Amino acid sequence: MWNSVWNGQRQVRYESANIFSPYKHFLFSLLYSAFYKPNHLLEVIDHPKYQESKRIAIFLSMPDEVQTEEIIKDIFKQGKECFIPRYKLQSNHMDMLKLSSAEDISSLALTSWNILQPSDDDTAREEALAGGGLDLIFMPGLGFDKKGNRLGRGKGYYDTYLERCMKHPRGKPYTIALAFREQICESVPVTENDVPIDEILYEDC
Repeated sequence: MWNSVWNGQRQVRYESANIFSPYKHFLFSLLYSAFYKPNHLLEVIDHPKYQESKRIAIFLSMPDEVQTEEIIKDIFKQGKECFIPRYKLQSNHMDMLKLSSAEDISSLALTSWNILQPSDDDTAREEALAGGGLDLIFMPGLGFDKKGNRLGRGKGYYDTYLERCMKHPRGKPYTIALAFREQICESVPVTENDVPIDEILYEDC
């Protein structure tokens, strides 16, 4: 089953350059868990926020993350609009670009980080904030605490993007992190620049 951690705190945002060293042992155990634990779909697609959302951004999973392929398929099955990240590798800039279908993923370029994303010269796709904004963002991360704080991969892509969302007429979308139980910590190092996540769904099986 999935558990849910909800956070109602005010928004903040973070970045810390040397945050990963204390977590090396945690990352190895997490990678093991990611390969050997099943993923559950129903609790995600039955979530009220998911059901009411029309424009959804979601990450394309790395091997050590909860796999999102089936969620993406359901987004299209339900007639929702799906947006995925395109990271600028030498900065903290990220855009959320529209997928035309689940099969569209196979046309994406593979980056040096081993992430599939639209190429830089792919200019035909809608960027979410250039249009109607977003209702919901599913977010990845390396670790989370029950206050909604998130340990990312060190670039600040999502925090920076959420700041941009706040300037959009639609406002900040609801944020849900998808996690493994092993990723839930007592506390995650943060600074005043962090944006806590609204809710964390984590596997507990």
